[in-house]
Amino acid sequence: MRVAVITLVAGRHRHLALQQRGLAASDLAPDHYVVITLDDPGAADVLQNQLPAPDVLPLSWEGRQLPLAAARNAGARRALDNNADLLVFLDVDCVPGSTLLSRYAQTARHGALLCGTVAYLPPPPPEGYRLGALPDLASPQPGRPIPADDEVLTGGEHNLFWSLSFAVTASTWRLIGGFCERYAGYGGEDTDFVRVAESRDVDLWWVGGAPAHHQHHPVKPPARRTFGRHPPQRCGVSGTVG
Repeated sequence: MRVAVITLVAGRHRHLALQQRGLAASDLAPDHYVVITLDDPGAADVLQNQLPAPDVLPLSWEGRQLPLAAARNAGARRALDNNADLLVFLDVDCVPGSTLLSRYAQTARHGALLCGTVAYLPPPPPEGYRLGALPDLASPQPGRPIPADDEVLTGGEHNLFWSLSFAVTASTWRLIGGFCERYAGYGGEDTDFVRVAESRDVDLWWVGGAPAHHQHHPVKPPARRTFGRHPPQRCGVSGTVG
């Protein structure tokens, strides 16, 4: 199984560097590390001469809100063009635990949306986070299921899905149709994506032993739609993305 990790970056270079270090320490190395840079040419310099070697995909954007949905779709296309079997999406702020990729890969053959736990870290010390200390700094976010390391909870509530850390097989990604590119910012595209998944009978599973550690940053306002007060039919339902 070829595993691709996809992340987006727009300025959080310190966070990106620690994510790369986390992937390098993983017990399963990614076959492809796709980094979409959103008007951020300096991000590539952060990743130079480090493993896993990044496949940097620059994208430009206009307006006030980052085109996260479009960027994720672009990353998925790049990964699929390189024969990925499993797409693992990580927020740039998320540092994968050492078993995250292997647990997603072990569970992926069943065609569900796979979500691991996410722990929100406190602000880092002046010298930054130490990779080995992350598991002791914060517990998983309690608003979502917390399975044991060897446990998988099936039949999850779709409205608890988040794109901070999730995995999906190539065939299931195509079935869902990707993220709706009529959304800009963050949050709204997640809701649309998982509603389409639910409508197409894609189950949601919570995967134990696949932790991500979310690095601290200031909170920004929630997502907004770009298409006004009366949105069109959901993209995935109408088949216009993917």
